[in-house]
Amino acid sequence: MTPDRLSTTFAALADPTRRAILARLADSEVSVQELAEPFDISLPAVSRHLKVLEHAGLIVRGRKAQWRPCRLQAGPLKDIAAWVEEYRRYWDESFDRLDIYLNELQGKDKKHERKKK
Repeated sequence: MTPDRLSTTFAALADPTRRAILARLADSEVSVQELAEPFDISLPAVSRHLKVLEHAGLIVRGRKAQWRPCRLQAGPLKDIAAWVEEYRRYWDESFDRLDIYLNELQGKDKKHERKKK
């Protein structure tokens, strides 16, 4: 995944309405009208959100007669998960260093307590 593609995906996910739309689509295909129901925004506003999600490759819109279902495309989410996973090593190493440091402090505290007695 190129950085531009990653940026496009992150930009699409930056909006809470778009994240809520993706959450609904994770369950099943849904029409635009059904997607719009829980939101206090206009149908054209929902359509604009869908265009952003579609541009990012996060959804696919189909056509079945008069019904226009939207479906989740999770590929870009997998790419983001892979990108974030690269930083897991940093956090794991940081926590390991913190654990070592805390253990050293506990050891010093125990030695200090023994000397007091």
